[in-house]
Amino acid sequence: MGGGGVHRLVKSLLLLLPVLLRCEALRESWQPGNYTNSTADAQRFLRDYNSTAEEVFFFSVSASWNYYTNLTDYNSNLQVSADLEEQAFTEAWGKKAKQVFSNELLDFEDMRLMGGIMLLGPANLPQKEREEYNTILSIMERIYSTTKVHPRPNISWSLEPELTDIMANSRSYKKLLYVWEAWHNDSGVPIKAYYPRFVELSNKASRGDGFNDTGAEWRSWFESPSFEQDIEKLYRAIEPLYLNLHAFVRRKLYNFYGPRYINLKGPIPAHLLGNMWAQTWNNIFDMMVPFPDKPNLDVTAEMVKQGYNATHMFRVAEDFFTSLDLAKMPNEFWEGSMLVKPEDREVECQTSAWDFYNRKDFRIMQCTTVTMEQLITAHREMAHIEYFMQYKDQPVGFRGGANPAFHEAISDLVSLSVWTPKHLHKINLLESVTSDEETDLNFLLNVALEKIAFLPFGYLVDQWRWRVFDGRTPPDKYNSEWWYLRTKYQGICPPTKRTEDQFDPGAKFHIPANYPYIR
Repeated sequence: MGGGGVHRLVKSLLLLLPVLLRCEALRESWQPGNYTNSTADAQRFLRDYNSTAEEVFFFSVSASWNYYTNLTDYNSNLQVSADLEEQAFTEAWGKKAKQVFSNELLDFEDMRLMGGIMLLGPANLPQKEREEYNTILSIMERIYSTTKVHPRPNISWSLEPELTDIMANSRSYKKLLYVWEAWHNDSGVPIKAYYPRFVELSNKASRGDGFNDTGAEWRSWFESPSFEQDIEKLYRAIEPLYLNLHAFVRRKLYNFYGPRYINLKGPIPAHLLGNMWAQTWNNIFDMMVPFPDKPNLDVTAEMVKQGYNATHMFRVAEDFFTSLDLAKMPNEFWEGSMLVKPEDREVECQTSAWDFYNRKDFRIMQCTTVTMEQLITAHREMAHIEYFMQYKDQPVGFRGGANPAFHEAISDLVSLSVWTPKHLHKINLLESVTSDEETDLNFLLNVALEKIAFLPFGYLVDQWRWRVFDGRTPPDKYNSEWWYLRTKYQGICPPTKRTEDQFDPGAKFHIPANYPYIR
């Protein structure tokens, strides 16, 4: 998206504010009733909250789904309005709970539920600031989702599939550099204007719930007072393995690109690792493979040969779960999911699994292409759906992972099972299973290029935000601190000079979408 496009987008979204002012009041049927400070009424309150929350969250999630699968101003208006109404619901029920009930009335389980209701989040903000919070968030997400790179007049490349495909498959230093720089400039720079104000509003909302800042709120979900130290300790435990992997990859890249581009004693340029954010490196496995004469464990070509498409990939994933005696996907999944990128409209292509809170509607949003990586992603996302279905009859307050890490732990465990040679052979994507040390080493390196390579990036994204939220990193240091952490933990560097005029964190979905990363 060029500068003019960004300005038109922002102007159109800001014009929505007068419309949103009509959405302040919570509809009557969603208001809390009258309750007394008694155990019986506290339990009735929780039951009433649960049934009402299912309606409110279905309404809100549906509006978000409609927006992300059709990025128009109209749908943005409806999404922001739905978010405001959900926040009005959160405010009304949370304040009622605080006003009426005392903790000694409740057992441990109900106290957990009531405590969650009392956390208001953005609903702590005054109405105008609440509207500003939602509008800024919508603007940042829209910029990210609609950014395109224009290599030539009348040619445009979206992140999915064109830019992602180039980063994965091109081995041209200059082409990779162009794509990397264009994406980071065109998506990150426009978001920079909005992020500092968003941080202010987010921190204010978190302080309303008793937290020092939003980073402290996010860390509280893990219920460890030493969470920052715990994470650093875990990282230090795997750091020696990561450093060995980094050195191996750097040497292989040196052999390919030469001393002009690779310093054997320095960080690796970020655009050469097969991924826009250098978060996983398995796309350059062909350059790294220690025993190239062994069977190719990337079954993409075989998938294409067999005529795989997106639906078939998800049917294969479903078969995997039913073989474990888990549930089939409901009809709503197949009827409602967006499994391919539509050609007639702008959509969000960040892969995600959705729970609509009505106990039957679960969907996946994925701009699927026929690759082994996307087949694994299909299994990973369907694992989230299986988890949703397992806890669908729990109270709304318990419909989530035990902590934010549980969902990802389950989905990643599934993905490790799916791409083993034995399983690929079982589903007829690998002709034979060769069990020898060299084949095993090829496989383990491929796993390491995805799983081990990711860990420092997964850590530093939120470490950067913690420092932003608590003020250690002010707006005039956003970009330099980002690259300091990326060099410190990942051992990578930007391929071109970056200054505070850029905002490279904004080129990663989770920053403009305000989605926590450590999980």
